[in-house]
Amino acid sequence: MSAVMAAGVTPARALGWAATPLRNAVGAQLREAFDSNRFPQERYDEPAGDPGWFGPDSVTWWVHSDLSMIVGGFGSLMVQALHPLAMAGVAEHSDFKERPAERLSRTASFVAATTYGDSETAERLCRIVRRTHRRINGIAPDGRPYDANDPALLRWVHVAEVSMFAAANARYGRRVMTPAELDAYYDEMAVVAEALGATDLPRSSIEMADYFTDVQPELAGGDQAQDTLRFLANPPEGDPVTRSVSGMFSAAAWGILPTWAHRIYGRRGPGPTERAVVAASTQALLATLKAAAGDNPVLEQATRRARATRV
Repeated sequence: MSAVMAAGVTPARALGWAATPLRNAVGAQLREAFDSNRFPQERYDEPAGDPGWFGPDSVTWWVHSDLSMIVGGFGSLMVQALHPLAMAGVAEHSDFKERPAERLSRTASFVAATTYGDSETAERLCRIVRRTHRRINGIAPDGRPYDANDPALLRWVHVAEVSMFAAANARYGRRVMTPAELDAYYDEMAVVAEALGATDLPRSSIEMADYFTDVQPELAGGDQAQDTLRFLANPPEGDPVTRSVSGMFSAAAWGILPTWAHRIYGRRGPGPTERAVVAASTQALLATLKAAAGDNPVLEQATRRARATRV
């Protein structure tokens, strides 16, 4: 039984949910969730002429403006949970389960600000995160020490994140990266991970594949990882819309995880029928969200700022 099937997100439920009036309320629910805990330092309209770390002509700008990033975000949490040291830090120092919307909002805020914000804002936020990481350390259940500022652990979190953003783009993106653009994306995004303290980062698809091959012996689908998977697929609290959205995006994310991740979790991946139905449902949901959300104001402000004449 797959993870999403075990959580009750069957193909019939997923397709039925996408066709109901509930999806009309999702746009407002997501906006409320992603605005619940933003970084106060965020700004996108100044200073004039500052392209930030990437700029309007980068691959990162258009990839991160696509709503497929939501699926990638769920997928990155599923992959990150497979590292026992990363999971220990979350379990012992995060209030994610008590305040999931706020924690996801803060992560989305960081991604948006480092992608579209000016250079000074991006640098400042990375310094804030590094200071926060100083408090996140301890001993994992397997007896190993962990430290959130460990360059190797930061590398894992980064690679899990960008690889799932890329996988979501490949399956659900309105515009899909070419192989050359994918390599450019990995190379561009290494800038953020380095600012957080990561080292030896993979910067191409080949290097990414090699990294995942090398790191797999360190991964495990233990109790904490399984608990995270169940929580994402079927959160115990929240209104019906929020729970349905989480289940839907978890089903979509489970479908883009690499085969080795399914294996480590000890759960089968989705079969052809489940994969097709969940994909169709997710595409319908993302199209609805796109229509409800309209143009991206952050992207518009950042583009005007970057292309403006420096004062």
